[in-house]
Amino acid sequence: MRKPPETETHADDVVGRIRWKRFAALSVPGVALTAALGVALSSGALAASFAVSGQQFKVSADRLTGEGFAQYGSIDTNAREELLPVAVTAIRKAELHNLCQSVVTTLPVVGDISLNLTAGKKKPVEATDLFVDATQLSGDAGFDNIEIGRDASTLDKGPEGAQGMQDLFGQQADNVSITGLQQVAWATNAGTFKLSGLNMRITKGKKECF
Repeated sequence: MRKPPETETHADDVVGRIRWKRFAALSVPGVALTAALGVALSSGALAASFAVSGQQFKVSADRLTGEGFAQYGSIDTNAREELLPVAVTAIRKAELHNLCQSVVTTLPVVGDISLNLTAGKKKPVEATDLFVDATQLSGDAGFDNIEIGRDASTLDKGPEGAQGMQDLFGQQADNVSITGLQQVAWATNAGTFKLSGLNMRITKGKKECF
């Protein structure tokens, strides 16, 4: 009887049909990213001061003017601890003219329900230490003394704490002005938020700011 051929041993052994060296090489970036996000969350570098809802909302304004502007990429988290990438816009002192905020909720049987908030038609809405975690922003913008491509961890013109992770992209300016502002966001928080002429309505159907 012939003996079965000897099995060669390779450095990249196949065990359970998984090439373990290749698997390790592929998994290291994911592990490193998870670890980096964990460190960032623990140090407060991510926009995770509260768990965001599962719904984004829309905000529009005829004009926004602000002093002390900073912008950088970050991550929000929801109650399921899912990570949601956002662009954080931070302004030390802001005024918004003719502000509109809307969110649409779809309920079983009832259908779409819209919540609309308006303010600042006669006197502008005032905010200090304003942070907006947005996924979309548009309008006609102007900046004074803007710095584009600055390390997000070194930003110093926005509100206190308006900094991102080291080595990531950031930009900042002394002043910002945006006309025809439209944005979609997960969250907004501010030190103070004064809404003159506030009006809130809940209606059936889809009614959004834009």
